[in-house]
Amino acid sequence: MACAPGFALDEKACVKPQANLMAPLVAHVTLPPNLLWGELFHAIQERHIYPDSKIFVDLVPRELPETILSEYTRLKDQPNFDDAALHAFVDAYFQSEVPPGEAYRAASGCDIEAHIDTLWTVLTRHPQPDAPPLTSRLHLRYPYLIPGGRFDEIYYWDSYFIMLGLEESNRHDLACNLVHNLAHLIREYGHVPNGNRTYYLTRSQPPMFSSMVQRLAERHDRDAYRRFLPELEKEYAYWMDGEDTLPRGQAHRRLVRLDDGTLLNRYWDDLCIPRQESHHEDMGTAAESQRPHMDVWRNLRAATESGWDYSSRWLAENGNDDDNALHTIRTVDILPVDLNTLLHHLEKTLAKAHQSNGNTEQAQSYRDRAQARYQAIQQIFWDGERGHFADYLWAEGTPTRSVNGAMVFPLYYGIATPHQAEQVARVLERDLLQPGGLAATNQESGQQWDAPNGWAPLQWIAISGLRDYVEHDLARTIAERWVTTNLQRYSLENKLLEKYDVYTNQHASGGEYPAQDGFGWTNGVLRKLLTLYPRDGWVPEIA
Repeated sequence: MACAPGFALDEKACVKPQANLMAPLVAHVTLPPNLLWGELFHAIQERHIYPDSKIFVDLVPRELPETILSEYTRLKDQPNFDDAALHAFVDAYFQSEVPPGEAYRAASGCDIEAHIDTLWTVLTRHPQPDAPPLTSRLHLRYPYLIPGGRFDEIYYWDSYFIMLGLEESNRHDLACNLVHNLAHLIREYGHVPNGNRTYYLTRSQPPMFSSMVQRLAERHDRDAYRRFLPELEKEYAYWMDGEDTLPRGQAHRRLVRLDDGTLLNRYWDDLCIPRQESHHEDMGTAAESQRPHMDVWRNLRAATESGWDYSSRWLAENGNDDDNALHTIRTVDILPVDLNTLLHHLEKTLAKAHQSNGNTEQAQSYRDRAQARYQAIQQIFWDGERGHFADYLWAEGTPTRSVNGAMVFPLYYGIATPHQAEQVARVLERDLLQPGGLAATNQESGQQWDAPNGWAPLQWIAISGLRDYVEHDLARTIAERWVTTNLQRYSLENKLLEKYDVYTNQHASGGEYPAQDGFGWTNGVLRKLLTLYPRDGWVPEIA
């Protein structure tokens, strides 16, 4: 069923009863904006009152909802209540939760390490005990890091890469806080949401909590495995929901059971309506498709859970004019290699945590699960014909044709064989390596997770993974090119960005919003790389 513009689709209409969508919305959490504001929400988003749909869902009301909605009902049908009047209405009854202030800019010539070390404080947010009662922001217990720009909340997988830089800046307090805040979200909601907003509760992001626990255990807290065991278990249960009853050849939420009984995971979202923070954009995307609109919205949301929003990685490969069109998105049909590698790490971490707690039987159970997933990654995700790890179309039983940076995850987590790592290295050199670092894919689709854009997390995963497999020359080449790209833009703009054009180092583009500055994971990865590859050993060419 396609949803006409303005139709306030009931969330429960597009989820199975067992998904229990509203379960996370416990008593102290405000309803998400679409349910809280109803017709007013749809009017604001569909009439595109703001250039960025995220602006409204992050505002807080100045009055009680019943007061605002009553006044809106009185005004909405008046002939002079046009877009400008609606905008003025929102300005009168809503305000930003973030006090206005000038964006931080480094002084010209400021040393890059000092700039990043200062940015950690700039990007830190503190829990507000007197926070507005109707905010969409979910409460956190400790100070936390935001990415920057339009992203003024914690983000799940960003936090891992931010943590890398915090450690190099000796901000161990903030690194520990990140882990404790994610653990708090798991305790409260059963998973780490995409970000700490009510409208993010129906999805997560790449599950890197176990990787963060590992870093904490290795550097700061030797009891971290035992300390966070309950949260590790809860996160695993979230991703494996449905395993006890799922028939062969079928899927339930984030879990897929192949015809041979193998259990693997995909990205998902428990809703199939437009994203609240991108409502206008999602309505437009669905309008371009002949598919049921709810299918398009589900797949858009699922790709957002992947962190790769958006990329040709998720789009149709039919060899027709619709190739690389966003409305062909099919995320839920794909088993992603990075997600399953991360869940293999979670299984190994759970085994280690149970072993440290003296739970031998449970530890062995998770070792068995990790071994089964390892074998599946080798058998299903390794594309021997093309010599790299690839995502897998689970219903069709074939790898996708996408050449993308997710192929490096099995190297970073030690799953690849030495021969596989050598082949992946050659594919990276041939298809993804550019003058400014690694491109996300080798396709130019206009989406931000495609060429010519490069992203800090993929550079780090590739560089570190290649180093582990003694591909030191390629690792150094990627690192030096990426660092030079960052420093060139910094010399021009005195800021660090969310993503970079690794072809020409022009200002990055593509996707739903302009390149954001700040920027959490860029800062974290750059700070780490400058430690691994000190500039006294090489001199980047700064434009």
